[in-house]
Amino acid sequence: MRRSTARTRAGSNRNDEMDPIKTRSTNLFARNPKSAPSRSLSSVLLLILALSFLFLLSYCAFSHSEISFRYRIIVDGGSTGTRVHVFKYRSGSPLQFGKESLASMRVNPGLSAFAKDPDGAGVSVSELVEFAKGRIPRVSWGETEIRLMATAGLRMLDAEVQERILQSCRKVLRNSGFKFMDHWASVITGSDEGVYAWVVANYALGTLGGDPLDTTGIVELGGASAQVTFVSREPVLPSFSRTVKFGNITYKLYSHSFLHFGLNVAHDSWKEGLVSGKFGLASQSLQERLRIDPCTPTGYSYSAESLKLPPSSESEKVRSLFTVQTMGNFSECRSAALMLLQKGKESCSHQHCHMGSTFIPNLQGNFLATENFYHTSKFFGLRPKAYLSKLMTAGQEFCGEDWLRLKEKYVSHNEEDLLRYCFSSAYIVAMLHDSLGIALDDERVKVASEVGSIPLDWALGAFILQTTADADLQNHNWIATIFSDESPTLLSIIGFLLVLLTAWSISRWRKPQLKTIYDLEKGRYIITRIGR
Repeated sequence: MRRSTARTRAGSNRNDEMDPIKTRSTNLFARNPKSAPSRSLSSVLLLILALSFLFLLSYCAFSHSEISFRYRIIVDGGSTGTRVHVFKYRSGSPLQFGKESLASMRVNPGLSAFAKDPDGAGVSVSELVEFAKGRIPRVSWGETEIRLMATAGLRMLDAEVQERILQSCRKVLRNSGFKFMDHWASVITGSDEGVYAWVVANYALGTLGGDPLDTTGIVELGGASAQVTFVSREPVLPSFSRTVKFGNITYKLYSHSFLHFGLNVAHDSWKEGLVSGKFGLASQSLQERLRIDPCTPTGYSYSAESLKLPPSSESEKVRSLFTVQTMGNFSECRSAALMLLQKGKESCSHQHCHMGSTFIPNLQGNFLATENFYHTSKFFGLRPKAYLSKLMTAGQEFCGEDWLRLKEKYVSHNEEDLLRYCFSSAYIVAMLHDSLGIALDDERVKVASEVGSIPLDWALGAFILQTTADADLQNHNWIATIFSDESPTLLSIIGFLLVLLTAWSISRWRKPQLKTIYDLEKGRYIITRIGR
């Protein structure tokens, strides 16, 4: 009995030994220590992915073409009128000056006409402000700078009168809704005016940013002043030297403004000198009471109004003692104009004093003659090349013509403007040829009012330099550049992040989920795939 029992137990034990050992898995033996942090990292990355996607959607939904544009306003306070320029542009893009990018409006008279009524200057500027508001979306008003830059008309007035006129304008600009600071309304120097004109001319010609010796000079003839600006190969005195930096190129310029040498002021000076006996030809037989005017066509009769002179002039007090007889003669008028241009030359202390006692280097390279040079050329129908020789011929014919015939020929022209063309033709020849030494057949000098579609207006040059300076400042501030609504950098970063996170998510989705467990049969840890 004991033996059978023993066999049974032994057999029982043998059967048990033949059964395979079963694998057991329990959390106690499982190892996956990175699972919890991995899930947290996945949640964070997915949240970043969702927020980036939402930001991109909102940017695309709320950014539109008008917001990406910027605007700037410059009010040009000229001697004969005030003009507003409204510029539309994109940061980082080439500047455009077509009808879609530049709008202008002019009101007359100039700010200097309000010397006795400063408040009237503010009223005239308010008209221009309303024009600008109609060209700029209201949402952009607060970030749009408006600047008033007055020129020779105000430079001729006393400082106190200038300030009263500017204060009237500042009051209007403060309440305009545009971005404005008081010092943005000022009287600019004549040298600044010349530099700005030089900048826009060379920008339009495509020479700005290139070799300084390839640039084109500017000669402007405004109403109250004339400007000469160019790159000189000669040494320039510090008081006449200006530096302009554009891109990586620095330009050393000669720039000077000749106050009182503008066409309108010069014509007034001529009339004053005519009555006072300084310039006009006197008739001895009438005890010098008869003045001969060679700068007005024969047959024109001066009235008290047409011979109006500045109220402060001595000639105004004695003009009733003289009689003026017109006798148009181009050569005599040219000589009289040269006397105006050379006034004070005896006190010249420089090597070159081509106009008055002011230093001017010899003109080199190509030049553009603008403003009243162009207007006079347009009146006579002259072509840009060989300008001076053709102008001299046209001036001789005009000055020698009878006034009544001229009125019939130019019936659509204003009489006051028509009277000036004899003087203007002679004055221009006296300035460019007799004073500055430009040959009559010199084709390096061309008259123009625009190059391509870009007007040769100094205010555009001021705009170009201001926007260039702003762009340079923004490039130094790289954080502002990245987060600017017009910068592609931020969108590039977001796009790269989206691509990176998407690739990571796909790789996580395709990657099998593994788990480490302890195999009791093998007595070691093994890695096995688990379902998602």
